[in-house]
Amino acid sequence: MPLSEGERETLLRLMLDRAFRVGDFLLTSGRRSPYYFDGRLVTLDPMGSLLVGRALLEFAREDGAEAVCGPTLGADPMVTAVALCSALDQGPRVGAFIVRKGTKEHGVGGEFAGPPPTPGQPVAVVDDALTSGGSLLAAAERVQAAGARVVCLYTLLDREEGGRERVEAAGHRLRAIFTRSELLADSLSPGPGR
Repeated sequence: MPLSEGERETLLRLMLDRAFRVGDFLLTSGRRSPYYFDGRLVTLDPMGSLLVGRALLEFAREDGAEAVCGPTLGADPMVTAVALCSALDQGPRVGAFIVRKGTKEHGVGGEFAGPPPTPGQPVAVVDDALTSGGSLLAAAERVQAAGARVVCLYTLLDREEGGRERVEAAGHRLRAIFTRSELLADSLSPGPGR
């Protein structure tokens, strides 16, 4: 079931109140930014986890994904939320796995935590924020190298700093729950208590 307008507003408020900061920040991409977004402060919140899980589950089902995955650590709570939400409703189940930072050399080893992708399996790749697209693209390449078919890339926040263009130039579609423009527009608009 898609998020209602009220639920989208609740998720947006969580993002603004908990995860969005203004200042001078060095990002994973190496770029400097006047704001910072820590998606885990939303995706590890009980209500945030539920709403993000439902929003991404809707995307995954629309795109025919049988599983979602993403680079550890930002995607870990997101893919778990999607899998859990799919188990709680009446629709098809969507599995989850994590793309490790590197290949695990001990135990059973491997590049993935959880049930690994299978050849031809339709998979969506997720991350909490998109800046340059490097993390999402690297995870997608590893999933494709395992033989799975990447159907789409998802993000909680598209920072609108060239990542979408880079993802699309690599032949992938991108879907974002929110964009930087939406986040900034709402942070500047008058609202209750502001």
